[in-house]
Amino acid sequence: MSEKYIIQIKNLTKIFGDGVEIKALDDVGLNIEQGEFMAIMGPSGSGKSTLLNQIGILDTPTSGTILLDGVDVTKMSDKQRSVTRNKQLGFIFQYHHLLPDFNALENVMMPLLINGVKRSEARKTASKMLEEVGLGDRMKHRPNQLSGGQNQRVAIARALVNKPSIVIGDEPTGNLDSKASDNIYELLRRLNREHNQTFILVTHDKRMAAKTDRTIQLVDGKICEDSRNGNDD
Repeated sequence: MSEKYIIQIKNLTKIFGDGVEIKALDDVGLNIEQGEFMAIMGPSGSGKSTLLNQIGILDTPTSGTILLDGVDVTKMSDKQRSVTRNKQLGFIFQYHHLLPDFNALENVMMPLLINGVKRSEARKTASKMLEEVGLGDRMKHRPNQLSGGQNQRVAIARALVNKPSIVIGDEPTGNLDSKASDNIYELLRRLNREHNQTFILVTHDKRMAAKTDRTIQLVDGKICEDSRNGNDD
């Protein structure tokens, strides 16, 4: 196995249903390098979210292997999977899922506190992360006091505050207008380049996908196209 790949997927299959089976992923193979900024596209029902859930260790495959940093996560216990998710993975969703009764700083502190970081250190780290996403002057604002784009920036800060090696985004700009989407895209790209974190983004936005380094096209649970977009440095 090559050391340059942070994710290595081989013969990945996921079947849903009893009696009438639906093959959501069909013998998928995929290698992803550290620091890649890539998009996954495909029609509804093509297996995009299923593949994302497998990479994010949110579900188990019917068969096949998934290696994160050389370790097969399909053979992990539930506790090991949870620890790996908390330490190596960050998640950004279409809807920010912020806690409405907590301000931006408290929302971003939450993953650190769950991981046992002291409150004073968590506050310092979360503050720095909010400044990095351009919200240094909005730390005390609650979600209902922020715009959609600002809330998504808080969600990005929360996803990145533990410094994960892999960031997974499921339609991270899907709930935003084009201007806010562009701003979020530029932010994700900058963070990718500055921190060499791997970004895997499911999107329906062809314009956004074209700006990534690599686009995977899924149809009927299979990768039908794997193309480089010429945007990598």
